[in-house]
Amino acid sequence: MAVYSMTGYATAQSGGPQAASAGEAQPGLGMEIRSVNSRFLDLTFKLSDDLRGTEPALRELLGARLKRGKVEVRAWIEGRSDGAVRPPSVADLQRLVGLQDSIQAWCPKAAPLSVAEVLQLTSRQQALPGGLHEHLLELAQTTLDGFVAAREREGKRLADMLLDRLKQLRQLARDAQPLIPQLVAQQRQRFIDRWNEALNASAAAGGTANTLTSETVQDRALTEATAFAIRIDVAEELTRLDSHLEEIERLIKKGSEVGKRLDFLIQELHREANTMGAKSSSLELTRISVDMKVLIEQMREQVQNIE
Repeated sequence: MAVYSMTGYATAQSGGPQAASAGEAQPGLGMEIRSVNSRFLDLTFKLSDDLRGTEPALRELLGARLKRGKVEVRAWIEGRSDGAVRPPSVADLQRLVGLQDSIQAWCPKAAPLSVAEVLQLTSRQQALPGGLHEHLLELAQTTLDGFVAAREREGKRLADMLLDRLKQLRQLARDAQPLIPQLVAQQRQRFIDRWNEALNASAAAGGTANTLTSETVQDRALTEATAFAIRIDVAEELTRLDSHLEEIERLIKKGSEVGKRLDFLIQELHREANTMGAKSSSLELTRISVDMKVLIEQMREQVQNIE
């Protein structure tokens, strides 16, 4: 399955003059869907007054295919707006005049309707062609298909970027693995050299005879090196980091709704890289830890956009 981004955009139109020339009596409709990232699915509808009755059906349609994201849906009738003046029909005018006469017959002091009131009442009563809402749902399905396809294309780009960062992190982990034995060996040799220097300096100054043997010095150096190795050992962090990288790659290749799980794993990666930096005893290991955190932060920013 594919990885989907929460960022997307699609628009579509149908009906209008071209459809009327083909024998269809439907008015022109337009719709656009856009979204940004969000922890949950947040649907917002901006529909013209004539189309508000379709909102529940639109909400159900989108909710069946989208799981996360702040989604905004706009729909309108082409060539019309809520603020436009709509000429009343003769039938509407006749009906209003009849109602006005009936009311004034019972209430002689009732004020006659003004032009503005007539326009307002007739615009509310003005009926739209039959099947308009079904027509809008068909347009919504077309727009939603384009929207999901746009999300899938963006998700493919994000997945490729994440896989590239995984490759770089694995290389940094491989670079870090041989550093620990080297550092332990260097520390052990440094201890032996300093101990011998101290013994030689004491003997040259006429100090008491030293009873330490070469074997004792070697054992003490080994003890110090072991304690040093335990203190700087990052093998456990590297093992966990490799496990997280494997799971992230598996989720990316699996696809579907993986954004929240990826976000959690990115936090775990950051924790391991921080621990490596805290245990670092060399500039090279510190550099590797910093490079890892830079890559992980790049991944975290992009994972925020995955559904």
